Parts: sequence; C-alpha cells; structure tokens
Amino acid sequence: MTRKPAEIENRLAALRHKRGFSAAELAKAAGVSRQTIYAMEAGSYVPNTAVALKLARALEACVEDLFALPEDFTVRELRTDLVTLLAGAEGPQPGQPVELCRVDRRTIAVVPSPVPWYFPSSDAVVTSAPAGSAKAQVQVFHGEETGNRILIAGCDPGISVLARHIRAAGIELVLAHRNSSQALGLLKEGSVHIAGTHLRDEASGESNIPEIGRVFPRHSVAVISFAVWEEGVVTARGNPKQIRGVEDFARPDVTMVNREAGAGSRILLDTWLKRLGIDRRNVRGYGHTAQGHLPAAWHVLSQAADCCIATRAAARLFGLSFIPLVSERYDLAIRRHHLNLPAIQTLLDTLSRSSFRQELESLGGYDTRVAGERLL
Repeated sequence: MTRKPAEIENRLAALRHKRGFSAAELAKAAGVSRQTIYAMEAGSYVPNTAVALKLARALEACVEDLFALPEDFTVRELRTDLVTLLAGAEGPQPGQPVELCRVDRRTIAVVPSPVPWYFPSSDAVVTSAPAGSAKAQVQVFHGEETGNRILIAGCDPGISVLARHIRAAGIELVLAHRNSSQALGLLKEGSVHIAGTHLRDEASGESNIPEIGRVFPRHSVAVISFAVWEEGVVTARGNPKQIRGVEDFARPDVTMVNREAGAGSRILLDTWLKRLGIDRRNVRGYGHTAQGHLPAAWHVLSQAADCCIATRAAARLFGLSFIPLVSERYDLAIRRHHLNLPAIQTLLDTLSRSSFRQELESLGGYDTRVAGERLL
C-alpha cells in the first residue's frame, strides 16, 4: 500500500512565514537542503519521521500542526493486472520482479536479466597501466563534466535503485562493487565519497557503528541508514536438499559458495559456524568464493553450489528459496566534509522519497523506514 505525497496536507510554508524563518534557516535546523524545504511546501516531497520532528522542534509546533491527512483520506491498494509472460524463458516465481511493456493491446511482462549482458557505460579506455602502479593512462571519449557524480563503494545491489532515482535530479552514482571492509578502507584513504557497509558487531549486536568507530577518528564520518535487510541461506528453488540452516553446511552432500574475506556475509557465516562448533574445513566449498550477493546467488541458480549466504532480495531476484538468519542494517558512511556537497544533499533527500522506498521494498527483504536517518 502506498500514499501519494499530494495526499498529505501541509501547513509548513504558512507556519515558517509566521515564525519568521527563511527557507535556508529552516533547512539548516532540519539538516536538509533549501530545495527540500521548497519541495515539502509544494507537496511534492514528504519528509521522514526524523526530519518532521526536527521541523516541528524548530518551529515550536507539533508534527500534526505541519502535516496532516485529509478527512477523506483512504489508503490506495497497489493495482493488480493480468499480463502476458514473454515466451522463451522459465516462468517467474511469485515475488520475482518483472518489467512491463505495452505491445499493441497486450501488456507483456519480461523477467529482467540479473546479469548485465551488455557493454557497460564508460568514459575512457586504459592505454597504459604499469604493473604495481596505482596510476594509469586513459584515452577519454568525451569531455563530459564529472562534478555531478558521486563515487560509492559497497556490495548492496539495492544501491542501483537509488542510482535510478537520483538520476532524475541530474546526479550520477558511480558504483564500485566492493565488500564492506574494502569499502570502508577506500573511504579511509579518500578514494570514494561513500562506503556502504553491513558489518555486525558480535558482542553488541549493533550494525556498523562499532566497526566504523574502530576505523575512523571520532566525528570524522557521518553514518546514514540505507535500509534494514534480511540475510540468510539461499538454496535452489524449492530447497531440494532440505537445507535447514548453517548446521547443514557440514553435510557431505551439501556444497556452498562463500564470499571473499572481509565481506559481511562471510563474517556472518563464520560467526554461525563458530556458534555451532563446525570446523570450516568440514564445509564443502568454503574456499570457493563469489564477489557479491548476486554472483553468489547465481552460483546456486546455475547449480555450481547448493547454497550460499546472501540477502533475501538476491534470492528473490533469481526465484530461489531463502532461509532467514538475521535482520541487519545497511548503512552509508560519508566523510563529514562531503555532507554539504549539493550532490550528496540530493542523495540524502532521495532516501526519504516514497517512490524510492516503495521500489526498494518491492524487491523483498528491505525495510526502508530507517532510510535517510543519521546515526552518527
């Protein structure tokens, strides 16, 4: 179920003028951009809970004084349509995403390929890369300005959804696929704007904050929540080997595919193996790795492995079975001196947009109620 932003009545502009605040002053108090204030006042943008509370505090009002549902408000059910599945591929499973296209009088549903079978977009080609050097010569195709780009390292495929939504504002996300530990390392050396991470502290059960505190000096990094996701055991469709959990990874008839060292999924697996008293040497496939949630799930789909540790969304994308192990937060770590960059502000604003949240949650296993909340 969704709610259109226009269905929220707001008196933000009237109360702001009454209190004598400029848009810039109120934006600073709420921790958002001036453009976001104007968007909220126009009714095209609905703030998350944290921003609404900050606005109310700054204006010495209640949230209900600023935003309210109309008396005739009704929750709109998502529309259900009957469509035609494109022939020539295995039928999708319930929950699996499809793309829709109108062809004459029919609506055709196509299961999108999780593997990009096309040439990726690029700006240049490498002409010289000396062995062992961190520098390379490149031949640039065109002279496009790259100042509207944000470089983000991480392993969550859901960032691609954010990239699509932020593109409408003229901002490009350049996605570098790295595991959580690698992403934080790149942020520490100043090579990326944002590091995505899901490293769970076993002692406290807290996601990311303890590890970030160990890697970075105090107050040098801001942490913004992206979503809470489910991570667990991905098995073949229908779970033909009746795998119940990590305890079955030690069975001689079960082969897994692991994640690389430093990945949050591998750390989660090691934690469970230790808890269950299972020697990793008794786990078939422990030394065979895949670089990411989707590549790991692909190994299961292609029958190269019986199982892996990945997110529910990865399992759902391939129509595979899923056994949940843990819900954890995926966060975005940002150097504080980058927070005021216009492109970063646009990204943070996008996290609170209902259209972005709805699409990410539709993938399955994502809870976006925390999206955009500043944790550190």
